[in-house]
Amino acid sequence: MLNVFFTVDVEIWCDGWEDIDRKFPEAFRRYIHGPTPRGGFGLPYQLDVLRDQGIGATFFVEPLFSTRFGPHPLEEIVHLVREGGQEVQLHLHTEWVDESREPLLEDCRRKRQHLFMFSRDEQRRLITIGLGLLRAAGADAINAFRAGSFGFNVDTLRALSASGIDFDSSYNATLFGPGSGVLSGRVVVEPVACEGVIEYPMAVFDDGTGLRHVQLAACSSAELESLLWQALERQRKAFVILSHSFELLNQAKNRPDDIVVRRFRRLCAFLDRNRDSFRSCRFSGLTPDLPAEQPAPLTSGLWATGRRIIEQAYRRRYR
Repeated sequence: MLNVFFTVDVEIWCDGWEDIDRKFPEAFRRYIHGPTPRGGFGLPYQLDVLRDQGIGATFFVEPLFSTRFGPHPLEEIVHLVREGGQEVQLHLHTEWVDESREPLLEDCRRKRQHLFMFSRDEQRRLITIGLGLLRAAGADAINAFRAGSFGFNVDTLRALSASGIDFDSSYNATLFGPGSGVLSGRVVVEPVACEGVIEYPMAVFDDGTGLRHVQLAACSSAELESLLWQALERQRKAFVILSHSFELLNQAKNRPDDIVVRRFRRLCAFLDRNRDSFRSCRFSGLTPDLPAEQPAPLTSGLWATGRRIIEQAYRRRYR
């Protein structure tokens, strides 16, 4: 049995940092509800499909935006996820720190994109603020974290441990993971204990050109299913998939991305159909199962990769 974590990063962007107060209401509508002429394809749609298929998922919700725009939009997000029967966990995009109405740190005058750009004490302060915002919005039992853009380091894990958070899912071997200080000199692809926290890294695979992380919008259905079967055969402990609350929309966010919508529905149906092999997991109540060593990354066959390249070319043409 393979533990599969379908994780959704919930975040809002105003397409730049100019005039964000005017832009925010429309940005919230597009990034969270995803309205299109064919109906909504945002967060409520994802929650409905997951509920209909009986699939558990983790929604990493970014709360720092509410220090600029107030608590009600964050409360709406938390309510949607909880009503959908899924768990809310903490996600931080530090680009919002210098946009807050009230200073969050002593040094808030410049934009710092990644959490690792802050000291350990500053990271702990931001994590504490994020936890408080989520709890005030109605979330409870928060025990997992993901840094925005996977920009974390070992100081992040130390800050999480000091804040009572047991699990992190910020390690991405295709981005900042290898330089984070977690098992320096080795690629982490399976859960590992580090600095008082259990790290659940993103699933990654070698597609023949290098490592690629497993994201709904970046992998074909053939790749996803092949990698899941491969991970099961190799007796992997966990398989972490990434998505976003707006990932079922095209780049302009004015219509559904039909290819990604089909991938999402097919993945949920696949997990539902193969419950004897794949267990949909969440971090709440999780008992970690750690491997004795870190194995090599998974690999993708040429046919599955070729199918993805064709699909992605089609998506770029019609985005």
